[in-house]
Amino acid sequence: MKIKEIIVVEGKDDTTAIKRAVDADTIETNGSAIDEGIIEQIRLAQKTRGVIIFTDPDFPGEKIRKTITNEVAGCKHAFLPKEEARPKNGKGIGVEHASVKAIQEALEAVKEEMEAYVTDITFDDLINVGLIGGTDAKLRREKLGLHLKIGYTNGKQLHKRLQMFQITKEQFVHAMEVILEEEQAQ
Repeated sequence: MKIKEIIVVEGKDDTTAIKRAVDADTIETNGSAIDEGIIEQIRLAQKTRGVIIFTDPDFPGEKIRKTITNEVAGCKHAFLPKEEARPKNGKGIGVEHASVKAIQEALEAVKEEMEAYVTDITFDDLINVGLIGGTDAKLRREKLGLHLKIGYTNGKQLHKRLQMFQITKEQFVHAMEVILEEEQAQ
């Protein structure tokens, strides 16, 4: 599988894992303190070939994703479920621990961020289906992120991410129906 875009990852081990799974070029941020030189590389990559941000499904990974998104418009995003990013020994979390199949699936489900899209999903919709507030809100957001392939977010960021990836109300409602049916079946 050949990837046209340049994939932004956190470090060398992530690059190794990506290259095991697909034929692609990477830019490594070397942690969450991204300097202006790296941002300039990412801007150039975006102009010439496009960029896919593929960071770890943890707080530092989300910080990197947010920093790049704020600096470089129009990036694409690949998300890895947390359980796919855990090593066999259970310590740590990261793209470098993912299987070839998990990386390929994440890259096949890439989401493109769009600007100035207004969704018809309201903040009240999120509250009404238990994605914000309540005992199961975090778990439901995790399940929604998996189902829609937009990654996990906290309650505050969920609405923004639904807008950014232009998730329709129909897609949202369908995903929530599946999640609620799964909960009832358990």
